[in-house]
Amino acid sequence: MKNELNWNYSEVTEFILLGFGTPPKLQILLFLVFLLIYTVTVVGNISMIIVIKMDSRLQMPMYFFLRNLSYLDLCYSTVIAPKTLANFMSSEKKISYNGCAAQFFFFALFVTTEGFLLAVMAFDRFSAICSPLLYPVHMSQKVCAQLVTGSYICGGINSIVQTGFTFSLRFCGENRLDHFFCDVPALIKISCDDTFVNEIVLFILSALIIITTTTVILVSYAYILSTVLKIPSTHSRGKTFSTCGSHIAVVSLFYGTVFFMYAQPGAISSPEQNKIVAVLYTLIIPMLNPLIYSLRNRDVKDAVKRILHWK
Repeated sequence: MKNELNWNYSEVTEFILLGFGTPPKLQILLFLVFLLIYTVTVVGNISMIIVIKMDSRLQMPMYFFLRNLSYLDLCYSTVIAPKTLANFMSSEKKISYNGCAAQFFFFALFVTTEGFLLAVMAFDRFSAICSPLLYPVHMSQKVCAQLVTGSYICGGINSIVQTGFTFSLRFCGENRLDHFFCDVPALIKISCDDTFVNEIVLFILSALIIITTTTVILVSYAYILSTVLKIPSTHSRGKTFSTCGSHIAVVSLFYGTVFFMYAQPGAISSPEQNKIVAVLYTLIIPMLNPLIYSLRNRDVKDAVKRILHWK
């Protein structure tokens, strides 16, 4: 039960991010590990953006979406990683109330947008494989821009609603967040208001977004699988479906962790588990995405070789 105290939430002007609660020596080790992960994330995603932008052979819808995916990975990891790294080396580990709200807003914006963008990328593969003759029409430059813009709009709506609901709560003097960044479960836990409505809103919005986007992905791949199985040549089937392999790997990683974190009613009650899962989708997945696409995609590898040869 929350304490019914007559405090206004503005009494809390800053939060303390407790992080991982490790001893000082281990904090230094974690700092080095997180710094390495973030460095690889920045280098990998910026490289992917540059390669796709520079190589004329990659100027097609699939790589347009991949470039936007790299941009989103870079953005939402940057919202979290620098502050986390600073807190490893600080004894205070503070973040202002407004800074906390801003961090959560942009994190929710970029993560939600990425979920919708992954659904758009599945639809792109469906159009390319199942309707190749109509693909230039279905995925024209205008349509691609509209799909990406729509993803950002959906992400923005969810971010505004989540931030509004979360930061309308009162925090009655308790300002220690058992997390390494400002996230809904940790904020709800320290509020002195009745958070039932907030928990329901979090669950419903998360479930709605996951169900909507995964439905698009599953239906797209059902049609893709049906089309691929009709191809008589085994080699051609493998070659056609291989274009989807990287996307399937990224989708599995992203949706697996997000579902575990937000789409379970009991997720809020297990902060230690949430921290581990949060590390996966805030730092590990943005680092792995460019590696998955560069190692598994022949077009990207060839583009890198051409750029290096030209240099």
